[in-house]
Amino acid sequence: MSYEVTVEPTGDVIEVEEGQTILDAALRQGVWLPFACGHGTCATCKVQVLEGESDLGNASPFALMDMEREEGKVLACCCTPESDMVIEADIDVDDDFAGYPVEDFIGTVTEISDLSPTIKGISFELDKPMAFQAGQYINLKLPGVEGSRAFSIANKPSDATTLELHVRLVPGGAGTTYLHQQLEVGDTLDVSGPYGQFFVRKSDDQGAIFIAGGSGLSSPQSMILDLLEEGDSRPITLLQGARNVAELYNRTLFENLDREFANFTYVPALNAPEEGDDWQGFTGFVHEAAQAHFNGRFDGNKAYLCGPPPMIDAAITTLMQGRLFERDIHMERFVTAADGAEEQSRSALFKRI
Repeated sequence: MSYEVTVEPTGDVIEVEEGQTILDAALRQGVWLPFACGHGTCATCKVQVLEGESDLGNASPFALMDMEREEGKVLACCCTPESDMVIEADIDVDDDFAGYPVEDFIGTVTEISDLSPTIKGISFELDKPMAFQAGQYINLKLPGVEGSRAFSIANKPSDATTLELHVRLVPGGAGTTYLHQQLEVGDTLDVSGPYGQFFVRKSDDQGAIFIAGGSGLSSPQSMILDLLEEGDSRPITLLQGARNVAELYNRTLFENLDREFANFTYVPALNAPEEGDDWQGFTGFVHEAAQAHFNGRFDGNKAYLCGPPPMIDAAITTLMQGRLFERDIHMERFVTAADGAEEQSRSALFKRI
């Protein structure tokens, strides 16, 4: 059995199978609905039900309050229709967004490497090409792990049958523990994607500033490789933050790109270099490195941020103090079930896009 869900104000109609969420059906049919966490904690995918019946699913009480439930609001990532429905969504799609539909893939592990003491590089060969925009992410289904886990794509879109992920070990995290300790070359995993609206606004030829921390380097790596492959001539700057040299992974890759491409600049920053690191570069946090490199002025650029929430918050403050406006700042920040309540207790400066 399936139900028809009409999305206002666009008038798009999607077919939703019994037990399927509205968001999953929409993305698989190329209909964009705003979303972020995908598991009911961030409220980005909140929509108004105008007609029809549904099951709210496992929506967090922080993301969907009792009053909102009474008003007919639902979270598209959790809600499953029980009849034909009409919903109203706040849809604002960027003209540069390609809107590739979500598909299912089988990924065979071809390589596992230690990028840093806490981050592994995992490469897959997909059973068919995946069309995606640099900066988007995929979901992995892992044996014995409930739900799915999201990871940003690190390779460029032209490598359509390849999937490169950078996976940081999260203490106590079932998904990352499996990937770090049990996954082996030759294993196969179910992959779905692409997801997300984190991508380069190529129609805007302003300079591009990428600020990355930890495994958040994955999306900027994909975006930068894509731009350079296409021969994009805009000034491109990557500021990569880490604690010490051991955590500053893929450094050689970007140093080589810096030498090869006149329009690309690589600025690494360490906030806690160790005695044996013999570090001659910038010492401090990555947002401080950005401020120093650009002399506190960021106007004339677009900024793309990817990394842990504290890094992103500090970078936003620095960029705005340096005369960059909200419309020119884009970010990728995953919201987990553990911090969903915290995200709802304060007003975020920006949506995760």
